[in-house]
Amino acid sequence: MKRAVLVFLMMIMSVSSNAQNIIQIIGQNGPFRKDTVINLKNNSEQTHLPVSIIKGKEAGPVFSIVAGIHGYEYPPVIAVQELLKEIKPENVKGTLIIVPIANMEAFRERTPFLNPVDRKNLNTAFPGSPAGTVTDQIADALTKEIISNSSIFLDIHGGDANEDLLPFVCYYDRKDTPESTHLAYQLSVQSQIGYLVSYPYHLTSSEPAKYAFKQATQQGITALSIEAGKLGTVQNENVKLIKTAVYHMLEYSGNYQGGKLKRYKKKTPVYLNRQDYVRVPETGIFYSNLKSGDTVKKNQILGVITDEFGNKKQEIISGTNGIILYKIGTPPVNKGETLFCIGYSEK
Repeated sequence: MKRAVLVFLMMIMSVSSNAQNIIQIIGQNGPFRKDTVINLKNNSEQTHLPVSIIKGKEAGPVFSIVAGIHGYEYPPVIAVQELLKEIKPENVKGTLIIVPIANMEAFRERTPFLNPVDRKNLNTAFPGSPAGTVTDQIADALTKEIISNSSIFLDIHGGDANEDLLPFVCYYDRKDTPESTHLAYQLSVQSQIGYLVSYPYHLTSSEPAKYAFKQATQQGITALSIEAGKLGTVQNENVKLIKTAVYHMLEYSGNYQGGKLKRYKKKTPVYLNRQDYVRVPETGIFYSNLKSGDTVKKNQILGVITDEFGNKKQEIISGTNGIILYKIGTPPVNKGETLFCIGYSEK
């Protein structure tokens, strides 16, 4: 019993020591860039969380950027790698906290959705736990030392290995924090991404947020997410889209100055404030001629599920008019998975 308590305390002390270093770095005078890691371990399970802190000379907001919560979503990771090469402390006002790859083991092992160490999905683990498995500990470190020290929190995702996805920017429409919610909306508009999605927010203060930027929203922090990239590959156009969006957000927030941003004629994004999630009704092989970005109508046949012999098992019917935000883009489907997410607007 004593040994178990000792191991637990040593684990907490190790995590806290690394985390405290980040707080100390943030408190130092700029301008500078500092790269560090938070080491996480539970028995034989271990990983680390890489963190870059870029601080300008002048005071300003703390803008945090996280990529790679899902390690098989590559355009966000590559975009952030390029941003780390390009952003100089002399062009920063305030502080940038950047986590270039949050789920290192999933990235290294090319594992969709799950951390291969403990088979958990980091994007459903928030707020996490310092006494849990490594995925729980990553979520805990991100919650306590990244999200909690942020003025603005940006979580960048894309389509995983099996997801065909339409690029969009999104936030939670939390009504009781109007200033934070309005800033999230304004940053979304500034991103220049063509589709803007708002999710309803009904979370109580005691419920687990599960998702990273929902955790930030729950804490009253301005939070939003970019979704760009698909099917577990790197598309240069989506890397560029993410970078452009981040630069415009940083300029609007006052965190980036002195850079030469290419100006575009501002477009009004397509605003979608409702989502219809079509679940896989039974395991099988899915056939569909539709792709992300396609417009669908209520009662339209979206595709068919067959068995392994090619016999039709079930047609998939749309329950609403809308735009396909993302869908399963590979043949195998398993009961209960999200087959389609259809976005639409409701006044």
